[in-house]
Amino acid sequence: MGALATGYANSHQRSEATPPRRTFACQKSTRRRQRECRPKSNGQGRTSHLRDRVRLLRPTAREGGRGATTAALMSEQPSSVKPFRGRTRRLAAAAAPAGKAKLTHPGKAILAGGIAGGIEICITFPTEYVKTQLQLDEKANPPKYRGVGDCVKQTVSGHGVGGLYRGLSSLLYGSIPKAAVRFGVFEFLSNKMRDDSGKLDSKRGFLCGLGAGVAEAVAVVCPMETVKVKFIHDQTSANPKYKGFFHGVREIIRTQGLRGTYQGLTATVLKQGSNQAIRFYVMTSLRNWYKGDNPNKAINPLITGTFGAVAGAASVFGNTPLDVIKTRMQGLEAHKYKGTVDCAIKIMKHEGPRAFYKGTVPRLGRVCLDVAIVFIIYEEVVKALNMVWKTD
Repeated sequence: MGALATGYANSHQRSEATPPRRTFACQKSTRRRQRECRPKSNGQGRTSHLRDRVRLLRPTAREGGRGATTAALMSEQPSSVKPFRGRTRRLAAAAAPAGKAKLTHPGKAILAGGIAGGIEICITFPTEYVKTQLQLDEKANPPKYRGVGDCVKQTVSGHGVGGLYRGLSSLLYGSIPKAAVRFGVFEFLSNKMRDDSGKLDSKRGFLCGLGAGVAEAVAVVCPMETVKVKFIHDQTSANPKYKGFFHGVREIIRTQGLRGTYQGLTATVLKQGSNQAIRFYVMTSLRNWYKGDNPNKAINPLITGTFGAVAGAASVFGNTPLDVIKTRMQGLEAHKYKGTVDCAIKIMKHEGPRAFYKGTVPRLGRVCLDVAIVFIIYEEVVKALNMVWKTD
């Protein structure tokens, strides 16, 4: 009897510890029904999926009790997360960069650059005038101006506020084609040098900017800057001989030939090439940093202006000495110098190294504002052209 009682007790404990065989069978059939009836992941919320599973599990709960329901829920937990995994993958795919970066057609760049250059020079010319005056005010002679404020004061008192805009026509006629050539050549070169995703790295941006600067120096900047400097210098003399821009051009060509408009070509090429190389290098680096992995990410105009101001400041500190040499070589007293190197040697000998940074303060303010305005207007005009001018 004792052995029978012990066997009965052991079998009873095993029956309590082990769920009924038919409960496992019911669970298997329930999971089979769930696989057949489970809705495909279509972005529905988690609540509807859990409600469907509870409804399917109700027969199992009646047959096997709470333990079976809990076991079934635990066994189905991984599948209940699948809809959310699919939804997460779809959201991640939507947030990923959409294909190749959009390229700017060189024709759009030429038009947008010309518009931006014309508007910009009308805003910033007074600072350009003051900068040129200070650079022409050599220390070899008694200095005429004691600084930026004194230059503005003497100009306004002698010629009125309009005196700060003397020579605007020469610079305006040059700024429009200069910016057009700059952006057109840059976009043409950058479109050839971008990688498979359409991204332009900073080193290639430097090379594209260098090419754009050299092109604008030879085609536009050198002749127009020569006329501008001669015109401004002439207006400061006791008896000005140029009555206007076109009259000044005719007189320069008549007396000095076409070569007279290309004085200081080497210095201009060096100055403009390094200038645009630095600017586009900084702009490309900042744009790539801001856009990250999405090359088509839109940039707010204020951010574009900030990036442009930083690029302009970098170019000022990088090539102001070349700008001083260029200005001296294009002035009315350019005959004192045998060439670019001779000009640099004489400035160092007679005026010291600080002379190479004369006019840095007014140039810094003008260039930062200049580059910021140009890039803002350029980007906005390109956006407008993209809406009416469809290109591949």
